[in-house]
Amino acid sequence: MASHTRTWLLRICAAALAVLVWRGVDRPPAPLIAPGPQQAVVTANPKLGLHTRLNDEVEPWKIKRSLQMVREMGAPWIVEYFPWAYYEPEKGRFDWTHADLVVDHAVAQGLTVIARLGFVPVWARPKDTTFTYLDADGHDDFGDYVAEFVRHFHGRVQYVVIWNEPNLAAEWGNRPPDPVSYVNLLKIAYARAKEADPSVIVLAPALAPTLTPPGNPWAMEDLAFLQAMYDAGAAPYFDALAAHTYGWGFPADDPPARDKVNFRRAELLREVMVANGDGAKEVFITETGWNDHPRWTKAVKPGQRATYSVEAARIARDDWPWCRALVFWVLRFPRPQMTYQDAFTFLASDFTPKPVYLALQEHARGE
Repeated sequence: MASHTRTWLLRICAAALAVLVWRGVDRPPAPLIAPGPQQAVVTANPKLGLHTRLNDEVEPWKIKRSLQMVREMGAPWIVEYFPWAYYEPEKGRFDWTHADLVVDHAVAQGLTVIARLGFVPVWARPKDTTFTYLDADGHDDFGDYVAEFVRHFHGRVQYVVIWNEPNLAAEWGNRPPDPVSYVNLLKIAYARAKEADPSVIVLAPALAPTLTPPGNPWAMEDLAFLQAMYDAGAAPYFDALAAHTYGWGFPADDPPARDKVNFRRAELLREVMVANGDGAKEVFITETGWNDHPRWTKAVKPGQRATYSVEAARIARDDWPWCRALVFWVLRFPRPQMTYQDAFTFLASDFTPKPVYLALQEHARGE
Protein backbone atom coordinates (compact mmCIF):
# COMPACT_ATOMS: atom_id res chain seq x y z
CA MET A 1 0.00 0.00 0.00
CA ALA A 2 2.76 2.42 0.94
CA SER A 3 4.63 1.59 -2.27
CA HIS A 4 1.47 2.19 -4.32
CA THR A 5 0.96 5.58 -2.65
CA ARG A 6 4.56 6.58 -3.32
CA THR A 7 4.15 5.67 -6.99
CA TRP A 8 1.10 7.90 -7.35
CA LEU A 9 2.81 10.75 -5.50
CA LEU A 10 5.75 10.52 -7.88
CA ARG A 11 3.39 10.58 -10.87
CA ILE A 12 1.58 13.64 -9.51
CA CYS A 13 4.89 15.44 -8.94
CA ALA A 14 6.08 14.55 -12.44
CA ALA A 15 2.83 15.86 -13.92
CA ALA A 16 3.07 19.09 -11.96
CA LEU A 17 6.67 19.56 -13.09
CA ALA A 18 5.63 18.99 -16.71
CA VAL A 19 2.97 21.69 -16.39
CA LEU A 20 5.51 24.14 -14.96
CA VAL A 21 7.97 23.42 -17.76
CA TRP A 22 5.20 23.76 -20.37
CA ARG A 23 4.12 27.08 -18.92
CA GLY A 24 7.72 28.30 -18.87
CA VAL A 25 8.17 27.42 -22.51
CA ASP A 26 4.88 28.92 -23.64
CA ARG A 27 4.93 32.00 -21.43
CA PRO A 28 5.30 35.11 -23.61
CA PRO A 29 8.49 37.12 -23.14
CA ALA A 30 8.48 40.04 -20.74
CA PRO A 31 7.10 43.12 -22.50
CA LEU A 32 9.66 45.60 -23.72
CA ILE A 33 9.71 48.94 -21.95
CA ALA A 34 10.10 52.09 -23.98
CA PRO A 35 13.22 54.11 -23.15
CA GLY A 36 11.12 57.21 -22.44
CA PRO A 37 12.01 60.87 -22.96
CA GLN A 38 15.62 61.84 -23.63
CA GLN A 39 17.57 62.52 -20.43
CA ALA A 40 20.89 64.23 -19.76
CA VAL A 41 23.54 63.50 -17.15
CA VAL A 42 24.19 66.36 -14.76
CA THR A 43 27.64 65.98 -13.24
CA ALA A 44 30.65 67.80 -11.86
CA ASN A 45 32.89 65.01 -13.18
CA PRO A 46 32.46 64.26 -16.90
CA LYS A 47 34.93 61.34 -16.71
CA LEU A 48 32.90 59.27 -14.26
CA GLY A 49 31.45 55.92 -15.39
CA LEU A 50 30.21 52.49 -14.31
CA HIS A 51 30.64 49.04 -15.81
CA THR A 52 27.05 47.81 -16.08
CA ARG A 53 27.22 44.13 -17.13
CA LEU A 54 23.62 43.95 -18.36
CA ASN A 55 24.35 41.20 -20.88
CA ASP A 56 22.82 38.65 -18.48
CA GLU A 57 19.95 40.83 -17.26
CA VAL A 58 16.75 39.51 -18.87
CA GLU A 59 14.10 41.80 -17.36
CA PRO A 60 13.66 45.01 -19.37
CA TRP A 61 12.54 47.09 -16.39
CA LYS A 62 15.74 46.18 -14.56
CA ILE A 63 17.82 47.23 -17.55
CA LYS A 64 16.06 50.58 -17.59
CA ARG A 65 16.36 51.05 -13.82
CA SER A 66 20.06 50.16 -13.86
CA LEU A 67 20.82 52.81 -16.45
CA GLN A 68 18.63 55.37 -14.70
CA MET A 69 20.70 54.85 -11.56
CA VAL A 70 23.93 55.35 -13.50
CA ARG A 71 22.58 58.72 -14.67
CA GLU A 72 21.29 59.57 -11.20
CA MET A 73 24.76 58.91 -9.76
CA GLY A 74 26.11 61.52 -12.17
CA ALA A 75 28.13 59.17 -14.40
CA PRO A 76 28.04 59.94 -18.16
CA TRP A 77 29.90 56.76 -19.24
CA ILE A 78 29.15 53.04 -19.15
CA VAL A 79 31.10 50.01 -20.28
CA GLU A 80 28.84 47.17 -21.42
CA TYR A 81 29.79 43.67 -22.56
CA PHE A 82 28.43 42.44 -25.89
CA PRO A 83 29.40 38.76 -26.10
CA TRP A 84 29.97 37.58 -29.65
CA ALA A 85 28.40 34.18 -28.93
CA TYR A 86 25.16 35.81 -27.76
CA TYR A 87 24.60 37.88 -30.87
CA GLU A 88 25.97 35.63 -33.64
CA PRO A 89 24.99 32.12 -32.47
CA GLU A 90 25.48 30.82 -36.02
CA LYS A 91 27.87 32.16 -38.62
CA GLY A 92 26.22 35.11 -40.36
CA ARG A 93 23.01 35.05 -38.29
CA PHE A 94 22.84 38.08 -36.02
CA ASP A 95 20.22 38.83 -33.40
CA TRP A 96 20.61 42.25 -31.77
CA THR A 97 17.32 42.27 -29.84
CA HIS A 98 18.81 42.34 -26.34
CA ALA A 99 21.76 44.51 -27.33
CA ASP A 100 19.41 47.08 -28.90
CA LEU A 101 17.38 47.14 -25.69
CA VAL A 102 20.46 47.95 -23.59
CA VAL A 103 21.91 50.52 -26.00
CA ASP A 104 18.61 52.32 -26.62
CA HIS A 105 17.95 52.67 -22.89
CA ALA A 106 21.52 53.88 -22.31
CA VAL A 107 21.27 56.50 -25.04
CA ALA A 108 17.89 57.65 -23.71
CA GLN A 109 19.47 58.18 -20.28
CA GLY A 110 22.14 60.39 -21.87
CA LEU A 111 24.93 57.84 -21.38
CA THR A 112 27.87 57.17 -23.68
CA VAL A 113 28.44 53.45 -24.31
CA ILE A 114 31.85 51.81 -24.49
CA ALA A 115 31.30 48.33 -25.96
CA ARG A 116 33.53 45.47 -24.88
CA LEU A 117 33.65 42.76 -27.57
CA GLY A 118 34.66 39.13 -27.05
CA PHE A 119 33.33 35.66 -25.99
CA VAL A 120 33.89 33.20 -28.83
CA PRO A 121 30.91 31.14 -30.06
CA VAL A 122 31.26 27.36 -30.32
CA TRP A 123 31.20 27.43 -34.12
CA ALA A 124 34.23 29.75 -34.27
CA ARG A 125 36.64 27.68 -32.17
CA PRO A 126 37.97 24.13 -31.97
CA LYS A 127 36.05 21.52 -30.03
CA ASP A 128 36.59 21.38 -26.27
CA THR A 129 38.07 24.87 -26.05
CA THR A 130 36.90 27.71 -23.84
CA PHE A 131 34.94 30.80 -24.95
CA THR A 132 38.16 32.84 -24.67
CA TYR A 133 39.97 30.67 -27.23
CA LEU A 134 40.38 32.16 -30.68
CA ASP A 135 43.18 30.99 -32.95
CA ALA A 136 44.34 32.64 -36.16
CA ASP A 137 41.79 30.71 -38.20
CA GLY A 138 39.01 32.54 -36.34
CA HIS A 139 40.40 36.08 -36.53
CA ASP A 140 38.50 36.89 -39.72
CA ASP A 141 35.26 35.60 -38.16
CA PHE A 142 35.78 37.94 -35.22
CA GLY A 143 36.50 40.73 -37.66
CA ASP A 144 33.14 40.04 -39.31
CA TYR A 145 31.44 40.34 -35.91
CA VAL A 146 33.21 43.61 -35.13
CA ALA A 147 32.22 45.04 -38.52
CA GLU A 148 28.58 44.03 -38.14
CA PHE A 149 28.44 45.39 -34.57
CA VAL A 150 29.90 48.74 -35.58
CA ARG A 151 27.62 48.95 -38.63
CA HIS A 152 24.49 48.06 -36.66
CA PHE A 153 25.18 50.52 -33.84
CA HIS A 154 26.42 53.40 -35.99
CA GLY A 155 25.35 56.62 -34.33
CA ARG A 156 24.62 54.90 -31.01
CA VAL A 157 27.93 53.28 -29.98
CA GLN A 158 31.10 55.20 -30.80
CA TYR A 159 33.68 53.22 -28.78
CA VAL A 160 34.64 49.53 -28.99
CA VAL A 161 37.19 47.58 -26.93
CA ILE A 162 38.86 44.71 -28.74
CA TRP A 163 39.10 41.78 -26.33
CA ASN A 164 39.56 41.72 -22.58
CA GLU A 165 42.77 41.18 -20.59
CA PRO A 166 44.67 39.16 -23.21
CA ASN A 167 47.70 39.16 -20.90
CA LEU A 168 45.95 36.49 -18.78
CA ALA A 169 45.88 32.87 -19.93
CA ALA A 170 42.29 32.56 -18.69
CA GLU A 171 41.28 35.31 -21.12
CA TRP A 172 43.39 33.86 -23.95
CA GLY A 173 41.94 30.37 -24.20
CA ASN A 174 44.01 28.95 -21.32
CA ARG A 175 47.12 29.45 -23.43
CA PRO A 176 50.22 31.48 -22.54
CA PRO A 177 49.60 35.16 -23.32
CA ASP A 178 50.84 36.07 -26.80
CA PRO A 179 51.14 39.79 -27.61
CA VAL A 180 52.04 39.14 -31.26
CA SER A 181 48.93 37.01 -31.80
CA TYR A 182 46.80 39.62 -30.06
CA VAL A 183 48.19 42.35 -32.32
CA ASN A 184 47.35 40.25 -35.38
CA LEU A 185 43.76 40.02 -34.10
CA LEU A 186 43.72 43.75 -33.36
CA LYS A 187 44.87 44.62 -36.88
CA ILE A 188 41.98 42.69 -38.42
CA ALA A 189 39.40 44.05 -35.97
CA TYR A 190 40.61 47.62 -36.46
CA ALA A 191 40.44 47.42 -40.24
CA ARG A 192 36.97 45.88 -40.22
CA ALA A 193 35.66 48.42 -37.70
CA LYS A 194 36.93 51.33 -39.77
CA GLU A 195 35.43 49.88 -42.94
CA ALA A 196 32.04 49.83 -41.22
CA ASP A 197 32.39 53.32 -39.69
CA PRO A 198 35.55 55.40 -40.16
CA SER A 199 34.61 57.54 -37.15
CA VAL A 200 34.43 54.66 -34.63
CA ILE A 201 37.05 54.79 -31.85
CA VAL A 202 38.86 51.45 -31.43
CA LEU A 203 40.29 50.80 -27.96
CA ALA A 204 42.89 48.21 -27.05
CA PRO A 205 43.52 46.08 -25.12
CA ALA A 206 42.21 46.41 -21.49
CA LEU A 207 45.13 44.65 -19.81
CA ALA A 208 44.90 43.12 -16.34
CA PRO A 209 47.29 44.72 -13.83
CA THR A 210 49.61 41.92 -12.76
CA LEU A 211 53.12 41.50 -11.38
CA THR A 212 53.91 38.06 -12.81
CA PRO A 213 57.59 37.49 -13.68
CA PRO A 214 58.77 36.79 -17.25
CA GLY A 215 58.04 33.30 -18.52
CA ASN A 216 54.97 32.68 -16.40
CA PRO A 217 52.54 30.65 -18.58
CA TRP A 218 49.43 32.00 -16.86
CA ALA A 219 49.95 35.74 -17.08
CA MET A 220 52.20 38.44 -18.48
CA GLU A 221 52.90 41.71 -16.72
CA ASP A 222 50.71 44.44 -18.18
CA LEU A 223 53.55 46.89 -18.81
CA ALA A 224 55.64 44.24 -20.57
CA PHE A 225 52.66 43.13 -22.65
CA LEU A 226 51.93 46.68 -23.77
CA GLN A 227 55.56 47.20 -24.77
CA ALA A 228 55.51 43.89 -26.68
CA MET A 229 52.41 45.12 -28.52
CA TYR A 230 54.28 48.21 -29.66
CA ASP A 231 57.24 46.04 -30.68
CA ALA A 232 54.80 43.98 -32.80
CA GLY A 233 53.59 47.11 -34.63
CA ALA A 234 50.31 47.77 -32.79
CA ALA A 235 50.46 51.58 -32.74
CA PRO A 236 48.56 52.27 -36.00
CA TYR A 237 45.78 49.85 -35.07
CA PHE A 238 44.16 51.46 -32.04
CA ASP A 239 42.86 54.96 -31.44
CA ALA A 240 43.02 54.91 -27.63
CA LEU A 241 44.10 52.57 -24.87
CA ALA A 242 41.69 50.79 -22.55
CA ALA A 243 43.18 50.07 -19.13
CA HIS A 244 42.28 48.31 -15.90
CA THR A 245 43.66 49.80 -12.70
CA TYR A 246 42.49 48.48 -9.34
CA GLY A 247 43.35 49.90 -5.96
CA TRP A 248 43.52 46.66 -3.96
CA GLY A 249 44.50 47.66 -0.41
CA PHE A 250 46.13 50.98 -1.26
CA PRO A 251 44.67 54.51 -1.13
CA ALA A 252 43.95 56.23 -4.43
CA ASP A 253 46.91 58.60 -4.08
CA ASP A 254 49.46 55.84 -3.34
CA PRO A 255 52.42 56.49 -5.70
CA PRO A 256 52.84 54.17 -8.70
CA ALA A 257 55.60 51.56 -8.69
CA ARG A 258 56.34 48.71 -11.06
CA ASP A 259 56.27 46.17 -8.21
CA LYS A 260 52.86 47.28 -6.94
CA VAL A 261 49.25 46.96 -8.12
CA ASN A 262 47.47 50.16 -7.14
CA PHE A 263 45.21 52.79 -8.69
CA ARG A 264 47.99 55.00 -10.02
CA ARG A 265 49.59 52.10 -11.91
CA ALA A 266 47.75 53.58 -14.89
CA GLU A 267 50.44 56.28 -14.93
CA LEU A 268 53.02 53.60 -15.73
CA LEU A 269 50.96 52.42 -18.72
CA ARG A 270 50.85 56.03 -19.82
CA GLU A 271 54.64 56.21 -19.60
CA VAL A 272 54.94 53.22 -21.95
CA MET A 273 52.65 54.96 -24.44
CA VAL A 274 54.67 58.18 -24.31
CA ALA A 275 57.96 56.31 -24.65
CA ASN A 276 56.63 54.75 -27.86
CA GLY A 277 55.53 58.07 -29.36
CA ASP A 278 51.85 57.48 -28.59
CA GLY A 279 51.33 60.30 -26.12
CA ALA A 280 48.62 61.94 -28.25
CA LYS A 281 46.26 59.02 -27.60
CA GLU A 282 43.84 59.04 -24.67
CA VAL A 283 43.38 56.36 -22.02
CA PHE A 284 39.94 55.00 -21.11
CA ILE A 285 40.01 53.24 -17.76
CA THR A 286 37.34 50.62 -18.32
CA GLU A 287 37.67 48.87 -14.94
CA THR A 288 38.78 50.29 -11.62
CA GLY A 289 37.74 50.35 -7.99
CA TRP A 290 38.06 48.80 -4.56
CA ASN A 291 36.45 45.81 -2.86
CA ASP A 292 35.02 45.88 0.68
CA HIS A 293 34.47 42.16 1.32
CA PRO A 294 35.05 41.43 5.04
CA ARG A 295 37.22 38.35 4.39
CA TRP A 296 39.09 39.03 1.13
CA THR A 297 42.80 39.70 1.48
CA LYS A 298 42.83 42.57 -1.06
CA ALA A 299 39.75 44.30 0.36
CA VAL A 300 39.33 47.54 2.31
CA LYS A 301 36.64 48.73 4.70
CA PRO A 302 33.42 50.20 3.24
CA GLY A 303 34.31 53.69 4.42
CA GLN A 304 37.77 53.44 2.90
CA ARG A 305 36.27 52.19 -0.36
CA ALA A 306 34.03 55.23 -0.58
CA THR A 307 36.82 57.66 0.29
CA TYR A 308 39.34 56.08 -2.10
CA SER A 309 36.82 56.00 -4.94
CA VAL A 310 36.02 59.70 -4.59
CA GLU A 311 39.71 60.55 -4.49
CA ALA A 312 40.32 58.41 -7.60
CA ALA A 313 37.56 60.27 -9.42
CA ARG A 314 39.16 63.58 -8.43
CA ILE A 315 42.62 62.44 -9.58
CA ALA A 316 41.30 61.33 -12.97
CA ARG A 317 39.41 64.58 -13.45
CA ASP A 318 41.99 67.06 -12.17
CA ASP A 319 45.42 65.39 -12.55
CA TRP A 320 45.15 63.10 -15.58
CA PRO A 321 44.45 65.18 -18.71
CA TRP A 322 45.20 62.08 -20.81
CA CYS A 323 42.38 60.09 -19.14
CA ARG A 324 39.06 60.35 -21.00
CA ALA A 325 36.90 58.13 -18.78
CA LEU A 326 37.15 56.44 -15.38
CA VAL A 327 34.72 53.51 -15.26
CA PHE A 328 34.27 51.68 -11.96
CA TRP A 329 33.63 47.95 -11.70
CA VAL A 330 30.72 47.16 -11.25
CA LEU A 331 27.17 48.62 -10.98
CA ARG A 332 25.32 45.42 -9.94
CA PHE A 333 24.77 41.78 -10.85
CA PRO A 334 21.33 40.41 -11.77
CA ARG A 335 21.66 37.98 -8.88
CA PRO A 336 24.18 37.65 -6.03
CA GLN A 337 27.40 35.89 -7.06
CA MET A 338 27.93 34.57 -3.52
CA THR A 339 31.64 35.40 -3.80
CA TYR A 340 33.92 38.35 -3.10
CA GLN A 341 32.75 39.74 -6.47
CA ASP A 342 29.54 40.95 -4.79
CA ALA A 343 31.69 43.36 -2.79
CA PHE A 344 32.68 45.21 -5.98
CA THR A 345 29.08 46.21 -6.72
CA PHE A 346 27.65 49.72 -6.28
CA LEU A 347 24.08 48.44 -5.97
CA ALA A 348 22.71 45.29 -4.42
CA SER A 349 20.77 43.05 -6.80
CA ASP A 350 17.56 44.66 -5.48
CA PHE A 351 18.96 48.13 -6.43
CA THR A 352 19.74 49.21 -2.87
CA PRO A 353 22.61 51.73 -3.19
CA LYS A 354 25.82 51.06 -1.27
CA PRO A 355 27.91 53.75 0.49
CA VAL A 356 30.32 54.00 -2.46
CA TYR A 357 27.44 54.82 -4.82
CA LEU A 358 26.18 57.56 -2.51
CA ALA A 359 29.69 58.97 -2.01
CA LEU A 360 30.35 59.25 -5.75
CA GLN A 361 26.88 60.70 -6.24
CA GLU A 362 27.77 63.49 -3.83
CA HIS A 363 31.08 64.00 -5.65
CA ALA A 364 29.29 64.23 -9.01
CA ARG A 365 26.95 66.83 -7.51
CA GLY A 366 29.96 68.92 -6.53
CA GLU A 367 29.24 68.44 -2.82
